[in-house]
Amino acid sequence: MAATRAGRSGRIAARQVPARIRAPPEGGPVKPGRRPANTASSTTRRGWVSRVLLLLLAVVALVPVASAETRAWLDRSSTAQGEAVTLNIETDQPGVAPDYGPLQGDFTLGPPYRSTTASGDVTLFGIALVPQRSGTLQVPALQVGAERTAPLALEVLPAQASEPRGDVFLESRLDVPSPYVQQSVGLTVRLYYATPLLSGELGQEAPDGASLQRIGDDVQSSRQVGNRRYQVVERRYLLVPERSGRLQLPPAHFRGQGAGGFFDDMFGTDRTLSAQGPVLSLDVRAQPGGAPQPWLPLRGLRLRYLAAPTAARSGEAVEIAVEAVAQGATAAQFPEIPVPRVEGAQVFAERAETTERFVDGGPQLTVVRRFSVVPLRPGALHVPGPRMDWWEAPAGLARVASLPDLRLQATAGAGAVPAGPAPSADAAAGVTPPVAKMAATRPEGGRGWSWLAAAFAVLWLGTLGWLLWSRRGASGAPRSAGVPAPLPARPALADLRRALDAGGFDEVAGLLQRMAIPPAADLDEVIARLDEPAQRAALDAMRRALWAGDGEPAQARGALRAAFRQGPRWRVAGGATAAPLPPLYPPG
Repeated sequence: MAATRAGRSGRIAARQVPARIRAPPEGGPVKPGRRPANTASSTTRRGWVSRVLLLLLAVVALVPVASAETRAWLDRSSTAQGEAVTLNIETDQPGVAPDYGPLQGDFTLGPPYRSTTASGDVTLFGIALVPQRSGTLQVPALQVGAERTAPLALEVLPAQASEPRGDVFLESRLDVPSPYVQQSVGLTVRLYYATPLLSGELGQEAPDGASLQRIGDDVQSSRQVGNRRYQVVERRYLLVPERSGRLQLPPAHFRGQGAGGFFDDMFGTDRTLSAQGPVLSLDVRAQPGGAPQPWLPLRGLRLRYLAAPTAARSGEAVEIAVEAVAQGATAAQFPEIPVPRVEGAQVFAERAETTERFVDGGPQLTVVRRFSVVPLRPGALHVPGPRMDWWEAPAGLARVASLPDLRLQATAGAGAVPAGPAPSADAAAGVTPPVAKMAATRPEGGRGWSWLAAAFAVLWLGTLGWLLWSRRGASGAPRSAGVPAPLPARPALADLRRALDAGGFDEVAGLLQRMAIPPAADLDEVIARLDEPAQRAALDAMRRALWAGDGEPAQARGALRAAFRQGPRWRVAGGATAAPLPPLYPPG
């Protein structure tokens, strides 16, 4: 599974620690022979220093502590002796590599690999481990740069005695034998070969009524079968059934060329090798009536806060980060973590960060989404916790994953008026408020404090202005004259086919709206502008299955795939012809 950015986990918000700063009493005893000090000015200076220290403490307390975390996990929790597992290590430390030395006691190590996210700030390391004995083995903590991974437990079963099966053979395994419609199923195919290979091709066809996608790279290891040693190539697939009923998976197949010896070359012995795996069957269950929508069948789903602040300042952004870990889902199937609606604050949502893995023979998705909350005024804020409906496939029950609500206490921002009327409608809509006027009179010796307050006001306005500018830029802010606004990228046919295979109905509708020229406003306009009756009927069936609960979702998806196999066919407006050009030489 390609590793994408997993997010900076472990962020917590620092707690505000009150600090007591006591000023010496005014007008203490004066030593004889010395002039009395100017107690008024010294008290003013001490009060100014106290205010600066308190302000700096408050600012530092509001900054969340970013705790970088190096994580390690295995692709499965149990295996057989001699069978390989993959150890994955993820870190955001630049220029480091794990020390695999402590693993050599109980494991045989395969070739290591590494990959980096597109942004370059997260690196994923991986290595194949072959356990040398049975029992509960511990993968020790490994040093990665300045951090260490947590130890992991691996259950190793004794190797099963089996008869030799020739020079090459195949094994196939499904992680869910009786899935629901549109539930992600992990398929693992293993190629065993006991003779060196010069070339070969391993294939697996998709069954009728399901989509099949290869996931990640092949994992190589070795295994003892009977009295013979085999090299093993493990390949993983993602299977998504689209209709209920019995589904038969075609057998995996291999054909290759083995390396022959001296006598094989002399006598022209054919060294062609071939193998065929077992035929697997699935009993696909239909979507239950009354199941939560959007339909999300999973093996497990858990949510947690990565950053949950308790304090804020008006006009300054604080970050809330939510992580969702879904067992049995891919990024294309998983809905977005909802954006909270906060009374008295603006909320800016970042693009979700997704990481897809293969764990215990099946897919696992990790989604991290961050929200910036900007209070509009001082006071208490109530941030509703996220709530997601899903279907627990093993138990056959509807579930709800949720997090508790957050309560933030917003204080007055630097340079803002502490008390005053409620913000106007322009301020609620996101318009930057004007700078608060400073008092015309100020106490003697307070010039430094006023400059510091002005500096904080400029920083506050700059931060708020940058947030508003980025939001307006995303929604189409007015541009300078003569520079046309760039048009959004029009989805390709491959994007539509991918959504028809594994995406949701709402994603299919959104892609069709954007594929129209000009883009359609809603699904009704898409149907009205389509020229093919079968495509219009397929969208009507999708709409009934999605919103009216009328019809089978799997049948609606099948009709969509058949109707839009070659892409949408748009209606051409008839009778509308361009006005002719005036004659070059008009008569008379």
